[in-house]
Amino acid sequence: MYRVMLIDDETSARRLLQESIDWKALDMEIVGEAASGIEAINIIDELLPDIIFVDINMPFMNGIEFTKLATERYKELMIIILTAHDDFEYARQCIRLPVVDYMLKPIVRQDVLDVLTGVKEKLDAKKPKDPEKGAEIAASAIDQICQYLQENFTDSQINLASVAQQFGFSASYLSRKFKQEKGKSFVEFLMECRMERAIELAGTNAKMFCTAGDVGIPDPNYFGRCFKKYTGISYSEYVSKLHQG
Repeated sequence: MYRVMLIDDETSARRLLQESIDWKALDMEIVGEAASGIEAINIIDELLPDIIFVDINMPFMNGIEFTKLATERYKELMIIILTAHDDFEYARQCIRLPVVDYMLKPIVRQDVLDVLTGVKEKLDAKKPKDPEKGAEIAASAIDQICQYLQENFTDSQINLASVAQQFGFSASYLSRKFKQEKGKSFVEFLMECRMERAIELAGTNAKMFCTAGDVGIPDPNYFGRCFKKYTGISYSEYVSKLHQG
């Protein structure tokens, strides 16, 4: 099944897309949602979508900015821009971006179906005859990738796509093989490297925004959520606990 991601700061817009389309009939499934471009960029490596619907007008990172970043990582992404009438000319100005189509909001079900049918035809045509496209990985290559991540996790530009390209594999293939070999996903391993270093820095009483940047997560808010998920408590609570007395 093709993997679909919905990015829109309006919950109602995401619900409408999710519920008005028979995704299974199109051989598609919704694998994730995000309320902003920043949130989407932070989880795209884990979700590995084939198709993305993204609203053009969102706070912090709009749909155009997201599209530029996302398509730098994943050249084959099928992105559909959602735009209100007032933003339509703005969207047209960005025609050079690798966008499949632009759709006016509020969306019309049949229009979405027509666009998705065209997208599916393009994706079907790109399907490799060999589903395991790319070189084989055994286990030493995964070990090399793990070592590379341990040595370079402070680089905020590191992600599944860039590492896969560097080592000569497709992103989806590397993701699958990494999980098979290590029992955890690529994203989980990278986050583990970053959080273990963050714990060390917390021991030096470093400020959270400094630690966030030092471990390769420049967004302090996202770092804070990751740290709490990993340790069970917030960064400030962790630092306070370490330095009590």
